[in-house]
Amino acid sequence: MERINVNLDDRSYPISIGAELFDNSALFASAISAGKRVVVVSNDTVAPLYADQVMATISSLSCQVALLSLPDGEQYKTLDTFNHIMTFLLEGNYGRDVILVALGGGVIGDIVGFAAASYQRGVDFIQVPTTLLAQVDSSVGGKTAVNHRLGKNMIGAFYQPKAVIIDNHCLHTLPQRELAAGLAEIIKYGIIADHDFFVWLENNIERLQALDNEALCYAISRCCQIKADVVAADEKESGVRVLLNLGHTFGHAIEAEMGYGNWLHGEAVSAGTVLAAQTAAKQGLISDADVMRIIALHQRANLPVVAPDTMFFDDFIKHMMRDKKVLSGQLRLVLPTSIGSAEVVADVPFDVLQDVIGH
Repeated sequence: MERINVNLDDRSYPISIGAELFDNSALFASAISAGKRVVVVSNDTVAPLYADQVMATISSLSCQVALLSLPDGEQYKTLDTFNHIMTFLLEGNYGRDVILVALGGGVIGDIVGFAAASYQRGVDFIQVPTTLLAQVDSSVGGKTAVNHRLGKNMIGAFYQPKAVIIDNHCLHTLPQRELAAGLAEIIKYGIIADHDFFVWLENNIERLQALDNEALCYAISRCCQIKADVVAADEKESGVRVLLNLGHTFGHAIEAEMGYGNWLHGEAVSAGTVLAAQTAAKQGLISDADVMRIIALHQRANLPVVAPDTMFFDDFIKHMMRDKKVLSGQLRLVLPTSIGSAEVVADVPFDVLQDVIGH
């Protein structure tokens, strides 16, 4: 088992990575005291697979455990679903000592984290991510949110979990499309922060697709370490953490315009990352050869490398100008400058963006 620490002084917490960790009561005991009331929040896809196992482990700590299962899908990452969680907690007379456990992918992790940040002004929660995307990215770092029809993750809070427990064995039940979506976030880390890791991915992408345990453990650990270091340096995204949003400004526009859930987050980020790389090339920030490597690796991961042909320049811009990185009305984009580095670029000319988007 790998162990990584997110260093945030008195809010520091461990990330545990390994196979078949759902039965490891010691991991849960590090964040759940005996006798606590616990609510496992999952969805209708994940709960039948893993909820009983996780609840049995928590029950062994002399805790009272309940399950709340939500509908599955990005389209349910809303204030209505958030309110459903609040109602469940209030009707159950849960106090400020309740502990929430987010058992699922990025949608569950984000919405449960936001619920934990909000219920009675803040209760403890644990992230137990079951998708590759959530394991390498969204479960770590304390970003919690729900979507609005006008923009993704526009309503939320920075709120750190007490622990992250990553069991890569559950990836064997993950659909191939979801697995590919997670690979998009893994590739992102290589582009923005680690050239050698990107080269490793070029040499090992098929091992990840085949769910090779050694390769998975290495990739997940490397991504979590990069993110833990970034979060420790810039928890609330006032500086270097912005670089983790490579591809996301374009990608969030795709998700919002196409309807949440029609394009998976990782699929939209993949196409968005290619658009960002092409924008960087137009600005002379990155070589054409590096752009081609970025495109090729995404293609090998079975990810889209072009935006939907039904989206036009104006469709992108209306969403991109609502992006959380926009300051004083100025659009800012994370653009790669080589394989292994990126920077925030303000005021990319709209004619460059229109040329890249294509229509």
